[in-house]
Amino acid sequence: MTDKKVIQQFIMAALQEDVGEGDHTSDACIQSDSQSSAELLVKDIGVVAGVGLAKQIFQFVDPNADFQELIPDGKDVDFGDIAFRVTCNTRALLKAERTVLNAMQRMSGIATLSSRFAVEVEDLPVTILDTRKTTPLIRFLEKWAVEIGGCHNYRNGLYDWIMIKDNHIDACGGIGEAITSVNEYLKEQSLDLGVTVEVRNLVELHQVLAKGEVTRIMFDNFEIPLLREAVQTVGKKFETEASGGITLQNVRSYAETGVDFISVGALTHSSGSLDLSLKVI
Repeated sequence: MTDKKVIQQFIMAALQEDVGEGDHTSDACIQSDSQSSAELLVKDIGVVAGVGLAKQIFQFVDPNADFQELIPDGKDVDFGDIAFRVTCNTRALLKAERTVLNAMQRMSGIATLSSRFAVEVEDLPVTILDTRKTTPLIRFLEKWAVEIGGCHNYRNGLYDWIMIKDNHIDACGGIGEAITSVNEYLKEQSLDLGVTVEVRNLVELHQVLAKGEVTRIMFDNFEIPLLREAVQTVGKKFETEASGGITLQNVRSYAETGVDFISVGALTHSSGSLDLSLKVI
């Protein structure tokens, strides 16, 4: 999640989008050699994320920027907290301001929601996963924030894990056919990837159990009593995962079925943002 090359590419693209040919307002109002200090003010309750990214953005626009981290990523914050102070060239500071705030507000919102999910099941042997339901081109930021909040990443893309879903099954002609095709492909391509297969009911579950050759069975939109039965049926033969319709209000009940993993698209697609502002001092 913190690959420096990916982060630098993001910073350059984000600044190009915002600054374009130049920050004409700052260029008109601010002397080129002016220096200023600013603080990141928290105006909400939650979990802060993106402080490490902010440091890299400011040091990109001004290599001599002095960045003081006051609250690290992953810590609880309250209204009025100061997450960091930065001193640098004033034009550079204002050039970076919106990119820093947009990224941190989004990341902190995701980290806050992820933290709440993690707390709900912290005493149970279950892993909360994110999904690919992310914003195009900033998936790495959103998944980074999920980890900061205490949950876990699941598939960075279509390339690093096999997931046989309902559309694959229907298009391929059935669960057995899809599993066979996947394993033949992995062997032909010399790939070592995990294999998840989605099941929609107990009939499909038994088809998978009879076939085997998978890593994990994902129960899609199973109600809790049915999920409990399905998990017990699988036992320890394969990893188990619950997905679909899982909220803060019911995640603990899902976890208490004994399922190994719970994937929650809401971590990234429904998290909202944390209210933050950058104030020159």
